[in-house]
Amino acid sequence: MAIRDIKTGEFDTATASGVSIVDFWAPWCGPCKMQGAILETKIGPAHPELNILKVDIDSEPDLAVRFGVMSIPTLLVMKDGKLAKQFVGVTSPDEIMAAVQGA
Repeated sequence: MAIRDIKTGEFDTATASGVSIVDFWAPWCGPCKMQGAILETKIGPAHPELNILKVDIDSEPDLAVRFGVMSIPTLLVMKDGKLAKQFVGVTSPDEIMAAVQGA
């Protein structure tokens, strides 16, 4: 599945079933660009079955507040609408996939 940007109103529906990786980021954040590259080049192509979602905290601050996002990048691994794992900071592909497999 392609990586896509989502808005607050789409979040619950987008994460309701299956496993989703949600990337909280901002365009001005250097580490966020690094995390985005990992998702775009390593995780997405190797695991097209995953739902990878991006949330720009500048345009969607309510979602950041809802999940207590204080630093970016923050990744959430969601399983059937429920939070399974949260990472703060740039996270390696191996760590991400271990969390996905454990979800």
